[in-house]
Amino acid sequence: MMSALEANFGQTPSQTVGPYFAYGLTATQYGYDFDQPFDAVLALDGASGERIRLEGRVFDGDGNAVGDALVEISQPDGASRYPASVEDARAMGFRGFGRCGTGTDPESRYVFHTVKPGAETPGEAPHINVIVTMRGLLLHTFTRVYFSDEAAGNAEDAVLASVPAGRRQTLIAQRFEEGGSVRYRFDIHMQGADETVFFDV
Repeated sequence: MMSALEANFGQTPSQTVGPYFAYGLTATQYGYDFDQPFDAVLALDGASGERIRLEGRVFDGDGNAVGDALVEISQPDGASRYPASVEDARAMGFRGFGRCGTGTDPESRYVFHTVKPGAETPGEAPHINVIVTMRGLLLHTFTRVYFSDEAAGNAEDAVLASVPAGRRQTLIAQRFEEGGSVRYRFDIHMQGADETVFFDV
């Protein structure tokens, strides 16, 4: 009889930061029966702010949509408030943080149901903080989502102003209205001519 040490189970797949993170951290989305504290819904009943859907795809350097990326977002609600505790999140109807994998959507999109954030401080434009984790990355990347219909605020934002003018459009989500709902499209390009601006945080 062969012992466990002698059995040949094959080589463990080589991974850097994915795709297993998406399966583990958004387990319900991928059909696993694990508890998960966060999902793609940030705005619950009573959340303050305009209801929006933030969606997009993550593209690799060859322009292909990545099907095993994990996207995390954090933001305040429409009144510029972050929940400070679980009880606070329940009272506000707003969770402040969300996770979504790109592997279950037919178009390899991430989709978040949230509210448009308020500006966190005077002189700062409304924005959403984004973290991307995917295959081939040794470390996750950080970026921001600004909004195409916030031109005045964007023009005053110090972080956006620090980005070369020719690359600022990579941080701007485009607004679409359809059937009474508001969508913002924000595609993330990991490499290439349209590479999204990432921040050293």
